[in-house]
Amino acid sequence: MANATLLQLVNAAQGEMGLAVSSTVIANTAADVIQLKYLINACGQEIRRQMQWQAATVAYTFTTPTYTYTADLSTSSTTITSMSSTTGLTTNPTYFQVTGVGVPNDTYLVSVNGGASTAVLTNTPTVAGTAVSLTFSQVRFAMPSDFDRLIDRTDWDKTQHWEMLGPETAQQWQWLKSSYISTGPRVRFRVLGNLFQIWPALGAQHTLGWEYQSKYWIHATSSTTLSKETFTVDTDTCMFPDRLMVLALKRAYFKAKGFEPVFDMEYRMELDNAKAFDQGSPNLSYAPRPSNILIGFENIPDANYGS
Repeated sequence: MANATLLQLVNAAQGEMGLAVSSTVIANTAADVIQLKYLINACGQEIRRQMQWQAATVAYTFTTPTYTYTADLSTSSTTITSMSSTTGLTTNPTYFQVTGVGVPNDTYLVSVNGGASTAVLTNTPTVAGTAVSLTFSQVRFAMPSDFDRLIDRTDWDKTQHWEMLGPETAQQWQWLKSSYISTGPRVRFRVLGNLFQIWPALGAQHTLGWEYQSKYWIHATSSTTLSKETFTVDTDTCMFPDRLMVLALKRAYFKAKGFEPVFDMEYRMELDNAKAFDQGSPNLSYAPRPSNILIGFENIPDANYGS
């Protein structure tokens, strides 16, 4: 059964509080109804931040583009010339890290001029060369348009079947990028500048993925996909239980009018129920034991090893 529309939610709250029931909310010019519209949007946004709601959880995967081209390097300039190709390289913002002989650690692509077959790096090469093989690995990735926050411990390198390590602190990140020994087989990550950033440059295409909470909590009219942060049409619906939204609106309305907390207990009970019923909970053991992985005494023979 579909959830109630914006108009139905506001009408329910109006009727329960003894107010005049409106025929529209979005186009209504009455001050009281305008206030109810803003309050119900605020209520939904506050509830959305309360927990990791399953309806707003998104599994996101992406690949790490990598290109290998040749170029001429100079120790007196950050510009590299005579590039064999610039296809696929983007610099707004700076997405690609550059690695190769003579290229200092933590070097990125600043700009590309495809017509002139040149590019500018953040650091000056330490060794000059002609037709030097360079690897351009994308290490910075834009977040999804509806991204709100990462869900911890869901970040994986799906190609290598390893969990990514992070998010790293500012101090750890600079140690990784600046120290003598700071690379390894595991991908490390940090969210910085609204970009998902990884270290080290992979040098090959991998599939990475993680889960996140979407900032969307509203379904557009007749849609089953969350696509809005606020109600904009009377027939929009939201992902939260109807009773929770009605009580949240009534509680916020009385608070905005300067009354002491009203409907607070009923609201909190409905909020607790919504959280408990949203996705279930695992059984917890008082004496947990780690599971045996791969080879253990349960799955090896008593004798005749290798036969």
